[in-house]
Amino acid sequence: MAARAYWQGQIRLALVSIPVEIYPATRSGASISFKQIHEPSGKPIHYEKVVTGVGPVDRDEIMKGYEVEKGEFVLLEQDEIDAVKLESKKTLELTQFVDARDIDVMYFEKPYFVVPADDLAEEAFIVLREALKRTKKVGLGQLAMRGREYVVSLKACGRGMVLETLRYADEVNRAQTYFREIPDDAPDPELLDLAEALIEKKSGTFDPKEFHDRYVDALKDLIERKRKAKGRKIIEDKDDGGGQRNGSNVVDLMAALKKSMEKGGKAAATKAPAKKTPAAKKPAAKTAAKPATRKRA
Repeated sequence: MAARAYWQGQIRLALVSIPVEIYPATRSGASISFKQIHEPSGKPIHYEKVVTGVGPVDRDEIMKGYEVEKGEFVLLEQDEIDAVKLESKKTLELTQFVDARDIDVMYFEKPYFVVPADDLAEEAFIVLREALKRTKKVGLGQLAMRGREYVVSLKACGRGMVLETLRYADEVNRAQTYFREIPDDAPDPELLDLAEALIEKKSGTFDPKEFHDRYVDALKDLIERKRKAKGRKIIEDKDDGGGQRNGSNVVDLMAALKKSMEKGGKAAATKAPAKKTPAAKKPAAKTAAKPATRKRA
């Protein structure tokens, strides 16, 4: 395989050990990175390792330290850190199996492809993969990679398997902290029907190629125009299309949903006068006629 394995070890299921290799399933996008530049000279700015009251220091004098109390550090050599032994350092032991839907999406962190390390491992690898497919389960265990131990999940994926690192419980914020102020009210049935119809209208098959980073594209365009402008400042005022936010009510939401469903937006246009009529305080006969008409309907 052309790519270099991110991790090599074995998956252990009871007394069965399967030699495997793990490869990153994702890669960094075409992001734009900037450097800090000294404007008068046009040269990049560098950073030095500096100690307060001492000044610049050599890299050989730098150690890793853990602050146990304010201003008090325990210093550790790199080989001391590397010598820390973990039973799972080269072994992923599957200790539990759960339904995939039981794991909240907030816990998933990063995916990796898992493949058998050699021909001899293929038979056991395929047995485990097919067993996960049939039972519709994912395996859980702990795995040490690059100086850190992760909780991981393992699931079947095509001919191979995918391992995903999971966040620990103390790394995930409680949703209730943010959601408790949202009222638990039942939505208006007509509004809900319109929203469902709009979702159905826009439903389709997920294709990641349909999406691209528009911000990166805009930055590349700005850089190219800036280069051609030879340093001239380029700032464009663009309307974000959001419009002015006001105290919307059910009538506004109804009109917006109907307008979204119809290309011409006729429903929203006919609804607008109905919203404005009470505010204009038309004759009482007309305002009384409208509720009566709705009851007959």
